[in-house]
Amino acid sequence: MVITYKQFHTLRFPIFMLHSETWEIVDGLFFCEGQLVDDTNMTGDSLGARRIQTPFSKLFPLKKAIMAPNGLLKQNTKYFVDSNGMPFIYEKTKFMSLKYLKIQKVTLKDTASLLTIKGIRTPFTVPRPPAYGYDWAGILHLQSLPWMLYEYAETKLKDTKRKV
Repeated sequence: MVITYKQFHTLRFPIFMLHSETWEIVDGLFFCEGQLVDDTNMTGDSLGARRIQTPFSKLFPLKKAIMAPNGLLKQNTKYFVDSNGMPFIYEKTKFMSLKYLKIQKVTLKDTASLLTIKGIRTPFTVPRPPAYGYDWAGILHLQSLPWMLYEYAETKLKDTKRKV
């Protein structure tokens, strides 16, 4: 299955990188490069829950969890599996403007933080505030509208474009 930025809502995060597209699904077993990624014959509503239960010992190593869509955009590989166990290819299809804007205020909440960005009316919700000294936010713009927080910066960086 090929996914673009328009289908982020169909993915269940975290997602994990696969080394190649040489995967196959046989009798509820999902293999990549000859190692087991997921065993849908086990109970559980997530990839992780099923991997813990499987009797197979040769599991494909899922080394890095990507927790949010902006993490997916930054990867060099295009082969992934989401937490539902769905393998997919992420296809970068569109160039978007990346503009660096000043962070005006960080509001700490119980389970997240709100970032107020200069020139943007709606704050961005992030799981944790930026580290001390990161006063600029790189914001991806979709058709000139702010779309996604891409990264933080200590200084204002040059506006550029990213293929997403």
